[in-house]
Amino acid sequence: MSTNPTLRPRHFALIQERVIIILSQPTQPATPHHPTKPAMQNPEQSAAPTDFPAYPAYKPSGVEWLGDIPAHWDTRPLKYSAKTIMGQSPSGYDCDETPIGPPFLQGCAEFQERHPKPVLYCRAPKKISPAGAILMSVRAPVGRLNIADQEYAIGRGLCAIIPDHINLDTTFAYYHLQAITTGLRLASTGSIFDAVRLRDVRNQPIITPPLPEQRAIAAYLDRKGAIARRYAHVARHIIDTLRELRQVEIHDAVTRGLNEDIPLKPSGVEWLGDVPEHWDVRRLKYSAKTIMGQSPSGYDCDETPIGPPFLQGCAEFQERHPKPVLYCRAPKKISPAGAILMSVRAPVGRLNIADQEYAIGRGLCAIIPDHINLDTTFAYYHLQAITTGLRLASTGSIFDAVRLRDVRNQPIITPPLSEQRAIAEYLDAKTAAIDAAIAHYERMAELVAEYWTVLVADAVTGRIDLRQTAAE
Repeated sequence: MSTNPTLRPRHFALIQERVIIILSQPTQPATPHHPTKPAMQNPEQSAAPTDFPAYPAYKPSGVEWLGDIPAHWDTRPLKYSAKTIMGQSPSGYDCDETPIGPPFLQGCAEFQERHPKPVLYCRAPKKISPAGAILMSVRAPVGRLNIADQEYAIGRGLCAIIPDHINLDTTFAYYHLQAITTGLRLASTGSIFDAVRLRDVRNQPIITPPLPEQRAIAAYLDRKGAIARRYAHVARHIIDTLRELRQVEIHDAVTRGLNEDIPLKPSGVEWLGDVPEHWDVRRLKYSAKTIMGQSPSGYDCDETPIGPPFLQGCAEFQERHPKPVLYCRAPKKISPAGAILMSVRAPVGRLNIADQEYAIGRGLCAIIPDHINLDTTFAYYHLQAITTGLRLASTGSIFDAVRLRDVRNQPIITPPLSEQRAIAEYLDAKTAAIDAAIAHYERMAELVAEYWTVLVADAVTGRIDLRQTAAE
């Protein structure tokens, strides 16, 4: 494959840098085993903690959804082990990005992995969370958690939980509350959004092992959590690298071809650069028909399978073909099977191929190559690689959009038809292999997340005994 002097060195330098990072770290999580008392049964469906023993004796917790707990652990309402401060929203005039007063959190929007990343400050706060408190979302999504790394002003979407450090350790409580949000969700109320009240939080049942045991469990989970985050970080790096490699492969093939020794010529389009000298550059309208979507009446579209499936925009786009949820009894515009479906409203340029006839709304257009100058699969890859032109043409005060003439006048590169088909076949094989690798690492990331969730739940509810392991 040829080298694109404007694209490939920059991309592959980034890819090389990421691969060095990846290869310097382990890329496989610890082999999962089932705990002694897990709820999960299928090792292919979820990862579970390593093979720890159960506690020697259990007793009923007295709370149905908590089940049994170790015999020497207690269950009590949170209010007997922690102080709770319910947030209160200040005046909007007192909150902005000027760093005067404590940082302000209205809800969980600024929550990160463990500590918030605030963007606003408050000159006249109503309620303050001290540093070290557990911050809990009390409005949808109920139960999200962070730990305050500094003093915060908190609005009505949050509460601050301050463990007493006599019956309850902060870090143990943080993990424990992650695992037992069931009780809060059962208590949540609200016609517009779920919310929990102060008494719901204060009366939340919690499990309290002896304090030294809480601290040992928390320290063990801190160590394991760092490893889990590392695995997830590596998996994300690999996935990002593979996605960039996929785009480079597509761009290189559809703009330079498969023969790296072919002479090049200027394309005449600045953002396309040079192309093989025997290829043509022409506007899309000379090689394909374009149908701009038109939205039917909302009364004619619903989930009843009468009429063709309906796509308003790209919300139902999948990897290659849409997955529709609505049908239309009186469509305005129809895309034939085999057409390329392109989003013409934000996000402009997203693509799928119609695997059947579709009714299309004004968020889409259908591009139907003539198969004389332009092959459908080549055009699909080509348009993925050269959406720059469409984005330059996009307009709209509320959202980006392109017009019919923008799509029809899009410059495209047209190799001989036989070469287009060879490139399309090559890219089908190449992208399938890359997509399979991406799916593998996405599954790996899911397994790490499942492993971590089950480990935390089993550790803080006493399904597994970590006393010996935590002491090592």
